[in-house]
Amino acid sequence: MIQATITRSRLDGDILSFEMTGHANFAEHGHDLVCAGASAVAFGAVNAVIALTGIDPILDLGEDGGYLSFRFPDETDQEARSKAELLLEGMIVSLQTIERDYKGYLRVTENKI
Repeated sequence: MIQATITRSRLDGDILSFEMTGHANFAEHGHDLVCAGASAVAFGAVNAVIALTGIDPILDLGEDGGYLSFRFPDETDQEARSKAELLLEGMIVSLQTIERDYKGYLRVTENKI
């Protein structure tokens, strides 16, 4: 199962980071629609943040393709961050849609700190 965890600020609900781990195991490697969809949504959102906001996020990519971590740099312009958060909220909606349609293969959770 793919686990997508979004971490938000307890104070204002702003997205601080997100992490995706695991493999869907919906189908054999190279034919897994759930994995391909979740990966496309997450990497598309990260690429959109970089291209459209100028933010250079702190990323960690796993060696086996089963890990992605995103967080904002400490010093991020507030206007750019607001745009980035809207893009990430869109990512969350898309991941939740995949979760709804493919129960048991993707789980989206949110934590507040």
